Amino acid sequence: MRQIILDTETTGFEPHNGDRIIEIGAVEMFKRRLTNNNYHQYIYPERKVPQEAIEVHGITDEFLKDKPVFSKISDAFMEYVSGAELIIHNAPFDVGFINHELSLLADNKWGKIEDHCVITDSLKMARKTYPGQRNSLDALCKRLGIDNSNRTLHGALLDSEILADVYLTMTGGQTALLLNADGQNPEDSNDNRVAIQSDRPTLKVLKASDAEILLHKKKLEEISKESGEHQAW
Repeated sequence: MRQIILDTETTGFEPHNGDRIIEIGAVEMFKRRLTNNNYHQYIYPERKVPQEAIEVHGITDEFLKDKPVFSKISDAFMEYVSGAELIIHNAPFDVGFINHELSLLADNKWGKIEDHCVITDSLKMARKTYPGQRNSLDALCKRLGIDNSNRTLHGALLDSEILADVYLTMTGGQTALLLNADGQNPEDSNDNRVAIQSDRPTLKVLKASDAEILLHKKKLEEISKESGEHQAW
Protein backbone atom coordinates (compact mmCIF):
# COMPACT_ATOMS: atom_id res chain seq x y z
CA MET A 1 0.00 0.00 0.00
CA ARG A 2 3.05 2.32 0.11
CA GLN A 3 3.37 4.47 -2.99
CA ILE A 4 6.02 7.04 -3.85
CA ILE A 5 5.49 9.68 -6.52
CA LEU A 6 8.91 10.56 -7.89
CA ASP A 7 10.55 12.99 -10.30
CA THR A 8 14.12 13.88 -11.26
CA GLU A 9 15.87 16.82 -12.86
CA THR A 10 18.93 16.18 -15.01
CA THR A 11 21.64 17.90 -17.03
CA GLY A 12 20.11 16.63 -20.28
CA PHE A 13 18.37 13.73 -21.96
CA GLU A 14 21.03 11.03 -22.49
CA PRO A 15 22.66 9.38 -19.45
CA HIS A 16 24.90 7.26 -21.67
CA ASN A 17 26.27 10.44 -23.23
CA GLY A 18 27.32 11.81 -19.86
CA ASP A 19 24.15 13.46 -18.58
CA ARG A 20 23.52 13.09 -14.86
CA ILE A 21 20.81 13.53 -12.22
CA ILE A 22 20.96 16.82 -10.31
CA GLU A 23 17.75 16.64 -8.26
CA ILE A 24 15.43 13.95 -6.91
CA GLY A 25 12.07 14.76 -5.37
CA ALA A 26 9.51 12.31 -4.03
CA VAL A 27 6.35 12.30 -1.94
CA GLU A 28 5.03 9.28 -0.08
CA MET A 29 1.46 8.00 0.05
CA PHE A 30 0.09 5.25 2.26
CA LYS A 31 -3.41 3.96 1.49
CA ARG A 32 -3.82 6.90 -0.91
CA ARG A 33 -3.01 9.42 1.81
CA LEU A 34 -0.06 11.79 1.67
CA THR A 35 2.12 11.15 4.72
CA ASN A 36 4.44 14.18 4.51
CA ASN A 37 7.38 11.74 4.58
CA ASN A 38 8.98 13.32 1.52
CA TYR A 39 12.44 12.92 -0.01
CA HIS A 40 14.30 15.81 -1.62
CA GLN A 41 17.94 15.92 -2.63
CA TYR A 42 20.11 18.06 -4.90
CA ILE A 43 23.13 16.25 -6.37
CA TYR A 44 26.44 17.49 -7.73
CA PRO A 45 26.65 15.95 -11.24
CA GLU A 46 30.46 16.08 -11.63
CA ARG A 47 30.02 17.99 -14.90
CA LYS A 48 28.72 21.33 -16.15
CA VAL A 49 24.99 21.95 -16.47
CA PRO A 50 24.17 23.12 -20.03
CA GLN A 51 22.47 26.46 -20.35
CA GLU A 52 19.46 24.93 -22.12
CA ALA A 53 18.90 22.67 -19.10
CA ILE A 54 19.22 25.62 -16.69
CA GLU A 55 16.48 27.38 -18.64
CA VAL A 56 14.16 24.45 -17.90
CA HIS A 57 14.80 23.90 -14.18
CA GLY A 58 16.85 26.92 -13.07
CA ILE A 59 19.51 24.81 -11.31
CA THR A 60 23.00 26.25 -11.88
CA ASP A 61 26.58 25.00 -11.46
CA GLU A 62 27.09 27.57 -8.70
CA PHE A 63 24.12 26.22 -6.77
CA LEU A 64 25.23 22.59 -7.12
CA LYS A 65 28.93 22.99 -6.35
CA ASP A 66 28.60 22.13 -2.63
CA LYS A 67 25.99 19.38 -3.03
CA PRO A 68 26.86 15.68 -2.51
CA VAL A 69 27.60 13.36 -5.42
CA PHE A 70 25.16 10.52 -6.09
CA SER A 71 27.36 7.87 -4.44
CA LYS A 72 27.03 9.74 -1.14
CA ILE A 73 23.23 9.72 -1.16
CA SER A 74 22.55 6.46 -2.99
CA ASP A 75 22.01 4.29 0.10
CA ALA A 76 19.63 6.74 1.77
CA PHE A 77 17.67 7.15 -1.46
CA MET A 78 17.38 3.44 -2.17
CA GLU A 79 16.39 2.68 1.42
CA TYR A 80 13.64 5.29 1.11
CA VAL A 81 12.13 3.85 -2.08
CA SER A 82 12.73 0.13 -1.52
CA GLY A 83 9.55 -1.92 -1.29
CA ALA A 84 7.31 0.82 -2.66
CA GLU A 85 5.39 1.33 -5.88
CA LEU A 86 7.08 4.18 -7.73
CA ILE A 87 4.70 6.37 -9.74
CA ILE A 88 6.62 8.38 -12.34
CA HIS A 89 5.43 10.45 -15.30
CA ASN A 90 7.31 9.07 -18.32
CA ALA A 91 8.95 6.46 -16.11
CA PRO A 92 11.49 5.12 -18.67
CA PHE A 93 13.28 8.49 -18.62
CA ASP A 94 13.72 8.73 -14.83
CA VAL A 95 14.29 5.00 -14.33
CA GLY A 96 16.96 5.04 -17.06
CA PHE A 97 18.82 7.86 -15.31
CA ILE A 98 18.55 6.28 -11.85
CA ASN A 99 19.77 2.92 -13.13
CA HIS A 100 22.68 4.62 -14.89
CA GLU A 101 23.66 6.37 -11.65
CA LEU A 102 23.43 3.06 -9.77
CA SER A 103 25.62 1.38 -12.40
CA LEU A 104 28.35 3.97 -11.78
CA LEU A 105 28.65 3.05 -8.09
CA ALA A 106 31.92 1.30 -7.27
CA ASP A 107 30.22 -1.76 -5.72
CA ASN A 108 26.98 -1.55 -7.77
CA LYS A 109 25.32 -3.30 -4.82
CA TRP A 110 21.80 -2.12 -5.61
CA GLY A 111 21.56 -3.40 -9.18
CA LYS A 112 18.54 -1.76 -10.82
CA ILE A 113 15.80 0.18 -9.11
CA GLU A 114 13.11 -2.13 -10.49
CA ASP A 115 14.76 -4.93 -8.44
CA HIS A 116 13.51 -3.10 -5.35
CA CYS A 117 10.34 -1.31 -6.49
CA VAL A 118 7.27 -1.71 -8.67
CA ILE A 119 7.34 0.93 -11.43
CA THR A 120 4.11 2.57 -12.61
CA ASP A 121 4.21 5.00 -15.53
CA SER A 122 1.50 7.64 -15.03
CA LEU A 123 2.07 8.93 -18.58
CA LYS A 124 1.15 5.50 -19.95
CA MET A 125 -1.94 5.51 -17.73
CA ALA A 126 -2.94 8.97 -18.98
CA ARG A 127 -2.54 7.98 -22.63
CA LYS A 128 -4.86 5.04 -22.05
CA THR A 129 -7.39 7.20 -20.21
CA TYR A 130 -7.20 10.14 -22.63
CA PRO A 131 -6.22 8.67 -26.01
CA GLY A 132 -5.28 11.13 -28.72
CA GLN A 133 -4.89 14.03 -26.27
CA ARG A 134 -1.89 15.85 -24.82
CA ASN A 135 -0.89 14.17 -21.58
CA SER A 136 1.99 16.25 -20.27
CA LEU A 137 1.80 17.13 -16.58
CA ASP A 138 0.71 20.68 -17.43
CA ALA A 139 -1.97 19.43 -19.84
CA LEU A 140 -3.32 16.98 -17.26
CA CYS A 141 -3.47 19.71 -14.61
CA LYS A 142 -5.52 21.88 -16.95
CA ARG A 143 -7.82 19.00 -17.91
CA LEU A 144 -8.37 17.84 -14.34
CA GLY A 145 -8.66 21.30 -12.77
CA ILE A 146 -5.48 21.02 -10.68
CA ASP A 147 -3.73 24.25 -9.69
CA ASN A 148 -0.11 24.31 -10.84
CA SER A 149 0.27 28.10 -10.82
CA ASN A 150 3.44 27.84 -8.70
CA ARG A 151 5.15 25.85 -11.45
CA THR A 152 7.10 28.49 -13.39
CA LEU A 153 10.16 26.23 -13.64
CA HIS A 154 10.43 22.47 -13.42
CA GLY A 155 11.42 21.24 -9.96
CA ALA A 156 11.53 17.61 -8.87
CA LEU A 157 9.73 17.96 -5.54
CA LEU A 158 7.10 20.38 -6.84
CA ASP A 159 6.47 18.19 -9.87
CA SER A 160 6.09 15.16 -7.58
CA GLU A 161 3.52 16.98 -5.47
CA ILE A 162 1.58 18.01 -8.57
CA LEU A 163 1.79 14.49 -10.01
CA ALA A 164 0.38 13.10 -6.75
CA ASP A 165 -2.73 15.26 -7.26
CA VAL A 166 -2.96 14.21 -10.91
CA TYR A 167 -2.56 10.51 -10.13
CA LEU A 168 -5.15 10.52 -7.35
CA THR A 169 -7.64 12.39 -9.52
CA MET A 170 -7.08 10.06 -12.48
CA THR A 171 -7.51 6.97 -10.31
CA GLY A 172 -10.66 7.90 -8.45
CA GLY A 173 -9.92 10.85 -6.20
CA GLN A 174 -8.00 11.43 -3.03
CA THR A 175 -9.33 9.68 0.06
CA ALA A 176 -7.44 12.06 2.35
CA LEU A 177 -4.81 14.75 2.16
CA LEU A 178 -2.55 14.12 5.11
CA LEU A 179 -2.06 11.78 8.04
CA ASN A 180 -1.54 13.42 11.43
CA ALA A 181 0.98 12.33 14.04
CA ASP A 182 -1.08 9.38 15.33
CA GLY A 183 -1.72 8.05 11.81
CA GLN A 184 -5.31 9.29 11.62
CA ASN A 185 -6.79 11.55 9.00
CA PRO A 186 -7.66 14.87 10.70
CA GLU A 187 -10.68 15.19 8.41
CA ASP A 188 -12.20 12.03 9.94
CA SER A 189 -13.22 13.75 13.22
CA ASN A 190 -16.92 14.22 13.98
CA ASP A 191 -16.42 17.98 14.10
CA ASN A 192 -15.64 18.01 10.40
CA ARG A 193 -18.57 15.90 9.26
CA VAL A 194 -21.24 17.55 7.13
CA ALA A 195 -24.80 16.29 7.41
CA ILE A 196 -26.71 15.62 4.19
CA GLN A 197 -30.19 17.04 4.25
CA SER A 198 -32.85 14.34 3.86
CA ASP A 199 -35.36 16.72 2.29
CA ARG A 200 -33.25 17.53 -0.76
CA PRO A 201 -35.17 17.37 -4.06
CA THR A 202 -34.71 14.18 -6.09
CA LEU A 203 -32.05 14.52 -8.76
CA LYS A 204 -33.45 14.58 -12.26
CA VAL A 205 -32.18 11.76 -14.49
CA LEU A 206 -31.87 12.54 -18.19
CA LYS A 207 -31.67 9.45 -20.39
CA ALA A 208 -29.86 9.51 -23.72
CA SER A 209 -31.98 9.23 -26.83
CA ASP A 210 -31.48 6.42 -29.35
CA ALA A 211 -29.77 8.88 -31.68
CA GLU A 212 -27.39 10.05 -28.94
CA ILE A 213 -26.55 6.44 -28.01
CA LEU A 214 -25.78 5.69 -31.67
CA LEU A 215 -23.48 8.74 -31.94
CA HIS A 216 -21.74 7.74 -28.71
CA LYS A 217 -21.16 4.20 -29.97
CA LYS A 218 -19.76 5.57 -33.24
CA LYS A 219 -17.38 7.85 -31.35
CA LEU A 220 -16.13 4.96 -29.20
CA GLU A 221 -15.44 2.92 -32.33
CA GLU A 222 -13.38 5.82 -33.74
CA ILE A 223 -11.38 6.20 -30.51
CA SER A 224 -10.82 2.43 -30.30
CA LYS A 225 -9.51 2.39 -33.86
CA GLU A 226 -7.13 5.33 -33.24
CA SER A 227 -5.81 4.02 -29.91
CA GLY A 228 -5.63 0.35 -30.92
CA GLU A 229 -7.49 -0.58 -27.74
CA HIS A 230 -11.16 -1.35 -27.20
CA GLN A 231 -12.97 1.46 -25.39
CA ALA A 232 -16.10 0.61 -23.42
CA TRP A 233 -16.97 3.82 -21.54
